[in-house]
Amino acid sequence: MPKIYSVEIGGRDLYFETGHLAQQASGSVLVRYGENAVLVTAVMSDTVREGIDFLPLTVDYMERAYAAGRVPGSFFRREIGRPSEKETLTSRLIDRPMRPLFPKGVVNEIQIIATVLSGDMELDPDVVAVNGAAAALAISDIPFNGPVAAVRVGKIDGQLVVNPTNSQLKDSTLNLTVAGAPQGLVMVEAGAQEVQEEEVLEALFFAQEQLKPILELIQRMAQEIGRPTRELPEPPDYSELRQKIEDLGRDTILAAMIQPEKEARHQAMDRVKQDILAALGPEVEGREKEAKGLISEVKKKVVRNMMLTEQRRIDGRGFSDVRTITGEVGLLTRTHGSAVFTRGETQALAVTTLGTPSDEQKIETLIGETFKAFMLHYNFPPYSVGETRMIRGPGRREIGHGALAERAIAQVLPSAEEFPYTIRIVSEILSSNGSSSMATICGASMALMDAGVPIKAAVAGVAMGLIKEDDRVAVLSDILGDEDSIGDMDFKVAGTSQGITALQMDIKMTGLTREIMGQALTQARESRLHILGKMAETIAEPSATLKEHAPKIIVLKINPDKIRDVIGPGGKMIKKIVAATGVKMDVEDDGSIHISSSDQTAADEAIRMINEITAEAEIGATYRGVVKKLMDFGAFVEILPGTDGLVHISELAHRRVKTVDEILKEGDVVMVKVLDVDRQGKIRLSRKALIANDNPQPDESDRRGGREQKKRPE
Repeated sequence: MPKIYSVEIGGRDLYFETGHLAQQASGSVLVRYGENAVLVTAVMSDTVREGIDFLPLTVDYMERAYAAGRVPGSFFRREIGRPSEKETLTSRLIDRPMRPLFPKGVVNEIQIIATVLSGDMELDPDVVAVNGAAAALAISDIPFNGPVAAVRVGKIDGQLVVNPTNSQLKDSTLNLTVAGAPQGLVMVEAGAQEVQEEEVLEALFFAQEQLKPILELIQRMAQEIGRPTRELPEPPDYSELRQKIEDLGRDTILAAMIQPEKEARHQAMDRVKQDILAALGPEVEGREKEAKGLISEVKKKVVRNMMLTEQRRIDGRGFSDVRTITGEVGLLTRTHGSAVFTRGETQALAVTTLGTPSDEQKIETLIGETFKAFMLHYNFPPYSVGETRMIRGPGRREIGHGALAERAIAQVLPSAEEFPYTIRIVSEILSSNGSSSMATICGASMALMDAGVPIKAAVAGVAMGLIKEDDRVAVLSDILGDEDSIGDMDFKVAGTSQGITALQMDIKMTGLTREIMGQALTQARESRLHILGKMAETIAEPSATLKEHAPKIIVLKINPDKIRDVIGPGGKMIKKIVAATGVKMDVEDDGSIHISSSDQTAADEAIRMINEITAEAEIGATYRGVVKKLMDFGAFVEILPGTDGLVHISELAHRRVKTVDEILKEGDVVMVKVLDVDRQGKIRLSRKALIANDNPQPDESDRRGGREQKKRPE
């Protein structure tokens, strides 16, 4: 029998229904919130994957077009190919809080699939999917140290709002997605409009309170309908071997790790591993992989203890010290903007490209087609870490890092009215030793300024780390890759000198207090200001002009009724302008015309042609027109392209004219004056207003007798 559980969150009921759909999965829940309905399943294989030392977890979030009553726009009219960026980012959003909560030693394949069956146009289903995944795991037989739950928090008119709608988020200074367990927060993802650190702290702990009823409900579901947890094989007891390795290698491991350079550190550790394995001899024969894993555990233990005891780091820095920073702009002459940002052994090349409005990215989503005028793409080639591997398309990590950097930079970009360009930034990671996503943000900010984009302020990012054991705490600024692997928290903060624009946090520990979070945010701010100062030494403000090869965009505003004239039948007129000038043109429905060209002379000619087409008749103005049609009552004269006016027969000459063709013929060129333009746009013209009156006026007897005047030559 289906069972339904519910809890009120943000003024709406969150429903969990189970026992109805997908019953062969290990755990299956249909979650409803607003008009969202997301089916989430969790399945664990019966067999283990041999020879691996990681959790084989796969998370797939899928949006179906039918969920919004739409037909897919692809050629095949079905969802095909690789996941969209939104689907990839939401898959990561589900994965990140779940992965740390699986027991160590699980090596069975686990797959979580979240399928959006019904989509709410105002509420994003991503948070719904996270809660569904947590519930599906909780009622399954899969070993999982949950529950976990998620909410979104906005700040509107100074008030924190839980699970705001898409419309509300447009007016929100904060967009914070938080996942947490009963022990505390486990994941944070946020974008913000230069908010202060205290505001973030307040929002985080507000979110923690909002999570409690969801967590309690999922726990109740697990107790009432949860299946018995599958028994895992008892892990081998390596405590004795671990102790031997620690006794043998404690000092040599520490000496190998205390190196300023990554390569030297790794080479020294490789030698230490070989020495330890040789010393253990037959005791580890056939178990070399397990022994290497134990050496890594010992390394983590001794390095963490050294940091907490001696208050120093493996590269010799203090906890709040940032590595040496250098910057360079204008490296690439043909591009529209470029910058190299180097921090320690991490180096990012950021390149800015400016395009026209037609270069915007078209995105098909549940809510319909949307367009992006700003894109930031992050690439992580294998040479950046001294490795070789197949180069394929961007993976989930690349997409996630790019989205974080994009969110941080988007807050300072000018509006379309100020700067009507499509902007694309590509970050090539040339060398990596921690914080490459934050180096991307710094490099992107500098590349934008080099390109002459009038950003509101420079943006910098820094990755923070945390090591905590009992009451001993170390908050680390600008962490290395090796520090990330041994730490309890990966905490990335980006922003301007005025406040935070993006935040990402993954927590691998419990007991994260408000004081510790406050310390981490304060230290991050100090590091960010230091980095911004170093960036300013290279470039302090946007260039006053665009680069030579960048397109120059001029925006004209015309009467929307004239759009059809500019485009012409079948696009004939706009094609003519483009062919004649070589410019690129984009015409908007509101009458805005974007003219893009690197040649100012060509742009000026295009403007002249458009002005000629769209010009409107002015009362009292004189025009050189072409007679288009003769009627009994007058002649229609084209005074502007596509604009005709009527010269009434009485306005052809000062004398009385019996027929129009006495004066004009079709195709004649004639000077006319605009007498009037009525409300319907009809134009009244006059020829006689521009010619001398050399006809004598008939006397009164002539008028009474109706005597015809003789024609006089004009």
